[in-house]
Amino acid sequence: MTTNKTPPFESKDDIAHYIGGALHLPSNSRFGDVFHPASGQLARRVALASKSDVNEAVASAKAAFPAWADTPPLRRARILFKYLELLNHHRDELAAIITAEHGKVFTDAQGEVTRGIEIVEFATGIPELLKGDYSEQVSTDIDNWIMRQSLGVVAGITPFNFPVMVPMWMFPVAIACGNTFILKPSPTDPSASLLMAKLLTEAGLPKGVFNVVQGDKEAVDALIENPDVKAISFVGSTPIANYIYERGAHFGKRVQALGGAKNHMVVMPDADIDKAVDALIGAAYGSAGERCMAISVAVLVGDAAEKIMPKLIERTRTLKIKNGMELDAEMGPIVSRAALDRITGYIDKGVAAGAKLLVDGRGLNVLGSENGFWLGGTLFDGVTPDMQIYLEEIFGPVLSCVRVANFADALNLVNAHEFGNGVACFTSDGNIAREFARRVQVGMVGINVPIPVPMAWHGFGGWKRSLFGDMNAYGKEGVRFYTKQKSVMQRWPESIAKGAEFVMPTSK
Repeated sequence: MTTNKTPPFESKDDIAHYIGGALHLPSNSRFGDVFHPASGQLARRVALASKSDVNEAVASAKAAFPAWADTPPLRRARILFKYLELLNHHRDELAAIITAEHGKVFTDAQGEVTRGIEIVEFATGIPELLKGDYSEQVSTDIDNWIMRQSLGVVAGITPFNFPVMVPMWMFPVAIACGNTFILKPSPTDPSASLLMAKLLTEAGLPKGVFNVVQGDKEAVDALIENPDVKAISFVGSTPIANYIYERGAHFGKRVQALGGAKNHMVVMPDADIDKAVDALIGAAYGSAGERCMAISVAVLVGDAAEKIMPKLIERTRTLKIKNGMELDAEMGPIVSRAALDRITGYIDKGVAAGAKLLVDGRGLNVLGSENGFWLGGTLFDGVTPDMQIYLEEIFGPVLSCVRVANFADALNLVNAHEFGNGVACFTSDGNIAREFARRVQVGMVGINVPIPVPMAWHGFGGWKRSLFGDMNAYGKEGVRFYTKQKSVMQRWPESIAKGAEFVMPTSK
């Protein structure tokens, strides 16, 4: 065991909302349970917002919007710089909260926080990012310029698997652009949201600019239906992404909804096999497979299968699975009992469909934490495209291996899937790499990179049923999503000829 010097997060306090710069816990609140996945024990309760709670948060954000929108972008950036400093100081505290409520290993949680911090770093450049375009003399004595202005109150609905990073895909860019923000985190691991809110207030963010409403579907529907919420960002499963996209459009909102995934990794016969095995183990079983960018399908081309399978079996069997606060842990528990039951149900279906179960993670016990939500790494071979374990997102530590004859078959297999979130190709052939990157119908592509999550200034988003909406998350795409374009054409009275004009202004 390698001891972690950061103390575990062990608060027993009820988790409240954060509205108008203060904690908010109505006396008539409904509550949900928050568990410690490694022990399986009830850890604390989370308030579940009613429609009136959501409307109170929206009213607070609406009241704060005019002054915040009028705040010069440079002053907004200074607050984000202070927030950045506080986040770096509290990075390990946030990571410990993630490990306590999600279960992912502490080092992975640290990485999550760091990736979120990188979005804040990007957002501090907002004075440059909001610069418009100007054209002089577009017609006789007429100038034309474009500016981008904030939307108003915007909301983010975020998943359990990245309780810090995914909210930070949204709110730093949104508030930097002059919007006010309401975060609705997952009720499964909600505590990090309150520390992020507290640090924003400490950084000098005016009250009401950032609010948190805890909750379930009732809170989500209230945000969608409230006319003062102008835009909604969502990350989660495809059915819910589709629902939010359609309902948001019905109520006239701008919607960015990131859905599910079934990420493939193509291994060519000329790939470095040891590196490919390392990549598959980390990408399939890191964070217990509870990542939208996790590799869940290995596409083994030609004789790559015979080279890779023995090593893959051995590495899967010897994964270090334990409490995530132990620094030598490679994989922690599943986030909840319901998720564990769902994943083991998929394993049952794979066996029933005729896939070869080479490593079975069911029934794992971790000494001293026998009641935790444990599942070992699970490996299938002989998976075919008609099997449910291939078609559907499992969102757990289950890797399905599909064998194909050649590169064309591998590419066609990937392109035929309904999801198009992330994909990887491991090869030593530059032409194969180039053709794969050009022709694959997936939004994020890795060449010898198993989890190709774009950096903060590039933006994140898939294709097909992995993204609903026209703009990706964060980066310049985030700036476009959280602002609206305004075009201004200007001519001064002294230059206006007498008499009515009945033609469109042109450059002639």
